[in-house]
Amino acid sequence: MYIFLSVLILIVCVLLALIVLVQNSKGGGLAANFSSSSQVMGVRKTNDFLEKSTWTLAIALLVLCLAASLSIPHQNEQVTRSAIEQQIENAVDPGQVPQFPTSPESTEGGEN
Repeated sequence: MYIFLSVLILIVCVLLALIVLVQNSKGGGLAANFSSSSQVMGVRKTNDFLEKSTWTLAIALLVLCLAASLSIPHQNEQVTRSAIEQQIENAVDPGQVPQFPTSPESTEGGEN
């Protein structure tokens, strides 16, 4: 399911990029090529179509991304700990000072 949604997201992204590139920031875009008013889709209808398709594809992209995030496959395997976490657990407490013999009597075979 996740792979299918990922492919749909890629298709929507490509379509959205193409639709945005066809539009002109000054309001001309694809409609600027059609100067005749006898066309089936006039200038106004072309701009409306491009704007509606942009919003539709943007909303579809949002919904598909949310659906894909919910369908990410999770592995049931035990999560391995990082090396830093293992070092922290195995670290020696710095408050523990090793006990060294302080008197010569406690050493075995010490010189007098």
